Amino acid sequence: MEPFDYAAYIADIPDYPEPGVVFKDITPLFADPVAMRHTVEDIANHFKDAGVTKVVGPEARGFMIGVPVALELGAGFIPARKPGKLPRETYSVSYELEYGTDTLEIHKDAIQPGDRVLIVDDLIATGGTAAAAGKLVQDVAAELIGYACILELSFLDPRKTLATAGDQELYSLIQVS
Repeated sequence: MEPFDYAAYIADIPDYPEPGVVFKDITPLFADPVAMRHTVEDIANHFKDAGVTKVVGPEARGFMIGVPVALELGAGFIPARKPGKLPRETYSVSYELEYGTDTLEIHKDAIQPGDRVLIVDDLIATGGTAAAAGKLVQDVAAELIGYACILELSFLDPRKTLATAGDQELYSLIQVS
């Protein structure tokens, strides 16, 4: 597949949600079927030989990219949700944010020992959410294959955070320095 200009589908929104922040809006990429097809195929092709059996997508935009990537890989999809959103027994992990803590949960029966799991999200900033999802995967004795995202805010050094959980690859379509 030829290189695709993903950045052309990302809208910069200055001073959102507060002054001094440039928000990276990926909804134009989701709205364009050609751009979305390239996104899904690029991520799936990168991991096609990894034997992925499950894709975990953190709430909520991780669902929007994780589901089609899972379908493309012939894998199941597991939502990682905020507390109280899943109806059956869950595993949970809390993690630090710049401004406090947060928690992710997955159903206890969603991932089995021996599953080969890819974490997929729209954006990885500090890496905290992705690392928490990775911890959930590893806590159930599944194999964490790696992480994939559309947009990596490399200036926040998420690879350093992810490295604390192991040496899994972070594959990103766009890196913002």
